Amino acid sequence: MTDDEKLLAYLESFMTEERKAKFLEVLSNRTYHFTIAIEDVFQAHNTSAVIRTCEVFGIQEAHLIEARFGKKLDRKIAMGAQKWVDVNRHNTAVECMQALKKRGYKIIATSPHHNSCLLEEFDIHQKAAFFFGTELEGLSEEVMQQADGFLKIPMVGFTESLNISVSAAIILQQLTYKLRASEVAWQLTPAQILAKRIDWAKKSVRSPQSLLKRFEEG
Repeated sequence: MTDDEKLLAYLESFMTEERKAKFLEVLSNRTYHFTIAIEDVFQAHNTSAVIRTCEVFGIQEAHLIEARFGKKLDRKIAMGAQKWVDVNRHNTAVECMQALKKRGYKIIATSPHHNSCLLEEFDIHQKAAFFFGTELEGLSEEVMQQADGFLKIPMVGFTESLNISVSAAIILQQLTYKLRASEVAWQLTPAQILAKRIDWAKKSVRSPQSLLKRFEEG
């Protein structure tokens, strides 16, 4: 048994069997194949709602670009989702895109104004980071110029755009459904599952720092 496995066993000894089983069930549906990035969204409830949407549809990681308006994660609206989704913060869009491209993600700008790929035609085989912009201005020129592709939701009404949290929900629901029905290796690796089980266990037990100190002292 590795040190990490020993730590997990120790932490889980303070958890119920139901809680441990729930972690395994949820992690079996988690993925890093898709991720999202939210750029300079002004309304805190929109950022928080997108994080909640990620959690609901099994997206394990989200990225917040906070160059203009500061931190915009409202814990009440996210309803605890930020505990279960890895939220990474970036100072600029360029910094965020560079980090994601190094990890093999295609940068996909969501926009109704370009010659974009329609949602139902999107190729789910590629690792993709979906970028969502501000409520009024959309995505920055940096993102639009450096994006590897564009994606739009088909709309047939007079209104040209949807609220960011609604857009994210529609896109993630449809694409994660297709992903799980495909042959793509979308699930977390055993090592990733182990790491998240430890992380979530720390967030679930009482006085985690005290327990970790006791574990280290043997």
